Amino acid sequence: MSTFHFPESIRSRPVYGRLEARPGKAHLMIADAQGAEAILGLALQVPELMAKTHVIFIPKGTDFGPKLQALSPAQYYEGPSYAAALSRIQRVLSDAAMGLQIYLTGTEGLMGQAQNAAMQAGYDYTAIQTEHRGSLARRMQCVHCKGITEDVILDPFECSHCGLNLFVRDHYSRRIAAFQGVCIDAEDPGNVPPSQEIYS
Repeated sequence: MSTFHFPESIRSRPVYGRLEARPGKAHLMIADAQGAEAILGLALQVPELMAKTHVIFIPKGTDFGPKLQALSPAQYYEGPSYAAALSRIQRVLSDAAMGLQIYLTGTEGLMGQAQNAAMQAGYDYTAIQTEHRGSLARRMQCVHCKGITEDVILDPFECSHCGLNLFVRDHYSRRIAAFQGVCIDAEDPGNVPPSQEIYS
């Protein structure tokens, strides 16, 4: 089981739970990588749920696709990246009838971006279920150049846009679905501590 217990942090940091089947005529499950494990577990508990479920899955090098397809969801899409799946996600959200149940699972980057798309479509983030599975990598925004760096696993890290050495903060923006990174050596250029894995 690829789960992680996140330590307590500031209020803006997302908190994740466990996916639970909710009553509804339609269900949308979006997952990447090990997030598939959460969907498989939910389907094991409530097999009839899949007949009303649209699954959108980004494998990220995993081999869960055939197992998800074997659940016989109402609709199944597998794409190479979140960007490739985004237009489909937006279409499903815009076409959905009232009462659509939304389940997001996998990496923080995937869940944050999908939650952002749902919020833009009019869904309240408190009504969207999330369950973290797999990588602890973060989607980070440099507060200086506003560039986004995906899959950050080291702290500090170098901004992929402007090259500044950034401190990985727990401050999170739902508007851009990213954590915030701030220059770690602004007052003492070049004085950068060695990078280490987040949460190590």
